[in-house]
Parts: sequence; structure tokens; C-alpha cells
Amino acid sequence: MKTDRPIFAVAPMIDWTDRHCRYFHRQISRNALLYTEMVVADAIIHGPRERLLSFDAAEHPVALQLGGSNPAKLAEAVRIAAPYGYDEINLNVGCPSDRVQSGTFGACLMLTPEIVAACVSAMKAVADVPVTVKCRIGVDEQDPKTALPDLLDRVLDAGADAIWIHARKAWLKGLSPKENREIPPLDYEIVYHMKEARPDVFIGVNGGIQTLDEAVDHLNHVNGIMLGRAAYQNAAILSDVDDRFYGATTDAADWGEIRDRMMAYAERHIANGGRLQQVARHMVGLFTGLPGARRYRQILSTDAVKAGAGPEVIAAAFAAVDFEGAREAVGA
Repeated sequence: MKTDRPIFAVAPMIDWTDRHCRYFHRQISRNALLYTEMVVADAIIHGPRERLLSFDAAEHPVALQLGGSNPAKLAEAVRIAAPYGYDEINLNVGCPSDRVQSGTFGACLMLTPEIVAACVSAMKAVADVPVTVKCRIGVDEQDPKTALPDLLDRVLDAGADAIWIHARKAWLKGLSPKENREIPPLDYEIVYHMKEARPDVFIGVNGGIQTLDEAVDHLNHVNGIMLGRAAYQNAAILSDVDDRFYGATTDAADWGEIRDRMMAYAERHIANGGRLQQVARHMVGLFTGLPGARRYRQILSTDAVKAGAGPEVIAAAFAAVDFEGAREAVGA
């Protein structure tokens, strides 16, 4: 991954950034790097590969995030995923959930950086796209000033192409996953220091970034920024990404066109045996702050779950919104 151009990414989020979410986000930004939910290597090896790995070609650029701690299994998962055509493979070294800890991967891997390095080396040996790592600044009683640079040096020596750092510790004992996203204090400065010490390495920052103005400020110090909940809960923020981060001259978002594309997508999904709610649930927060947004949310939240619900529900929800203030609700 090149360090001479910034990257704006939407963070991988379990139960949120599935293929329907990514397709929706892609309708708003053509250039943002999108990530899958974390997919466990064992699930890819033994489970329903097509369901876990398939995605719409419109989602590019899209990265696959893997979970695991066994180098051989991760390498096998990378080999299996290769034909699907992901643009990047990312190793999760940051998720603090109990189910991840029980599998000895995610954030707890920060305690064994030598294993992370072995995993990266094995993945790089079989990957034909960049292999990256997403980590925390430390876990539990670790001192980030020593633990983080040690991890980075090891995985970079193993061939990692880029590092995304969630600028908080993860407390594996005593805090829930939700609390781990909010309670540990943010420390952007240590991420900046990691970049200063490694000027030729792509380092991106994640954690607590709420607006595009904040994101732009971070790019004075790092190569990339990653938004999670802020991008998911108000996806309209993505409508300014192409202009502000990629220099793409774009007109104001055409919400009518986006509505029509999502209706067509939902129709295809339903025709293939899916349900409208699987698509619509990701669209609920789109117009936060606009007149009519409450009614928009009500329609998608209640009508999309009904038996036989079709794309017309999306049309009805959009019809409830006053779009005149849409541009004023994003980016600031």
C-alpha cells in the first residue's frame, strides 16, 4: 500500500459490515475502502464459503478481514479466498469480544506478537494482494510504548504491507466489547509516533473519529483514517469522501438515484431468497438530522421486517425525507 496517497476506510464491524451494508456504502462513495466483517479462518475452511466470501463486484475496493491465530489455517483461508478477488487481506489483532478471546485471536494476540508475525508471514507467502494488520495500542496491563512498537516491528519484518491502529487499549478483563470502544482513553499521539518512526510504512488510525474534518486533521500525521460507527450510523457522511480525500469532483449526492439502485439491489436479493430487512437495516441511519428522518427510520424499521415486504418500502421511506438540507448534515 502506497504512503503517498491517503486512504479513507470504513472499519470492519461484526454484524454490521456485511455484503449488503458494503453495497449500500458503495452507492454513496466510489472510493472509500470497505472492509468485511471479521471472518474466522476455520469457518472459511470448513463452512459455507460462498455465503461467507461472495460479494458484488460493485463493492471494490473491498478488503477481507480474517480472524485466527494458526498460520497454516490462515494461509489456507487466504488461498480459498483468492478467487473471490478481494483487494486486501487484513488480520484482526484488535477485537476484544469474549467469543474471539475464546478462540485465542483478536486483541489477545497482542500478548503474543511472535504468533502474529508468523501468521502474517504465512499469509504473505500465498497472497497476491496486500496483507495488512489491524491492532490496538495494547491490551490490559501492557505498556503501549513498548508493546505497540514491538508488534509493529515484528509484523513489518514478516512482510505486512500496512498497519491500521485503533488508538485505544483493549481491556480483555472487566470491559465488554461496547465498553472497549468507549471507555479506554484515546491516544492518537502514540499512533503518530509510530508513523514518525516509520515514515515509509503505511499507518492508518481508527477509533473515536466522528467527522470528516477530524479525519482530515489526522492525515497531517498518518496515511489513512478509518471510521466505524460514525460512518455506519450516519452513512450520508460518506457522500463527501470522494471529494475531500480522493480529489474526485462530484456533484451533490443524488439521493433519488441511490434510492433506485438500492431498490433494484433489494429486488435481486429478494428474488434470490433473501429478505428486505437484511438490506434495509443498514440504511436506517442514513438521514440523521434531516427533517423527515424520524419517519424514514420508522418506515424502514417497521415495514421492512413484515412478511412479503418489497423494494417499495425503500421508496416510501425516502419519500418521507426533506432532502434540501442533506448536504448540510454531512462532513462537518
